Amino acid sequence: MKLYDDTMISVGIIGASGYTGAELLRICSRHPNFEVKTAVASTYAGTAISDVHAHLSPEFPEMLFEDKDSAPLSECEIIFTGLPHGASQKVIPEFLETAKLIVDLGADFRLKNAETYKQWYEEDHIVPELLDSASYGLPELFRDGLENSSLVAAPGCYPTAASLALAPFIRAGVIEPDEIIVDAASGASGAGKNPQPNSLFCTIDENFAAYGLLSHRHTPEIEQALSTGSNGSSIANASVLFTPHLAPMNRGILATCYGRVKGELDTDAALQILNEAYSGMPFIVVSEKSPTTKSTFGSNAAHLTARVDPRTGLLVSFCAIDNLGKGASGQAVQCANIVLGLDESDGLSAIGISP
Repeated sequence: MKLYDDTMISVGIIGASGYTGAELLRICSRHPNFEVKTAVASTYAGTAISDVHAHLSPEFPEMLFEDKDSAPLSECEIIFTGLPHGASQKVIPEFLETAKLIVDLGADFRLKNAETYKQWYEEDHIVPELLDSASYGLPELFRDGLENSSLVAAPGCYPTAASLALAPFIRAGVIEPDEIIVDAASGASGAGKNPQPNSLFCTIDENFAAYGLLSHRHTPEIEQALSTGSNGSSIANASVLFTPHLAPMNRGILATCYGRVKGELDTDAALQILNEAYSGMPFIVVSEKSPTTKSTFGSNAAHLTARVDPRTGLLVSFCAIDNLGKGASGQAVQCANIVLGLDESDGLSAIGISP
């Protein structure tokens, strides 16, 4: 049921000065039902959005960034939070009292187990009672959980790509869930806007490097998503060896995912499983072609293919996304659209930008 027709919905964005914040501002500016009421970036409070994000000048020529304490967040029906882990959980309980919907792009509400969160993020979760009520915002796999939600945890960029690539095969029972390998490469924007030694131009340019070896915090999130059925029930005990890589590009993710085949499966059957799993879903492209990050640039699309190697008995499944689109801000808006009864494609595009 559509809850809003031509009514404009007030939106607040916290963490609006970063890359995901800029993408949220861009998407919301062209959304037929969203109106940005406030953009919070405490470091830049009082600075024009156009001075920080010059590409947004036509839509936000005069709006200023605001400090959280003075911003009219209590007047916002939707609040998107793009904060580092540990920060969202400190502010979201307050906003749940006034906003119809909060979509958190951080890590604080993705994991359902507070002990798992503590193990990987090395700090206690201060509102563990909210973990069960937070909906995991990957619509193609967990759409039913978004209904009537007031708090959505937008997935991480790597878990989005890996889960889209592998979940249909685990749910179909055709690969072993405990022998999963995920190698994924991301563009530099995935590291965020704050400069770090490994994200400087001279480090990234003409370079390709693995990082977070055996310790990346998206590992348990991928395992959780692959272990969970569409209705939220446990269907497997997935075990994942995940290795992320930093690629010399601005944005994009390519995930190459491996699983050991159970029983009989060939490439044609694997592609059929993907096609059936994502039939009618507007942002999923299944093809025999090898997906490229360039094809998804600036979009909310995910491009997938798969192969079965009879020699090794392995399935390899590929997924390309824009880490700032389907991997972050685009998916967050997609989730908001679904929760609010809007067309899930509102404000979003499945068409990438090329060249």
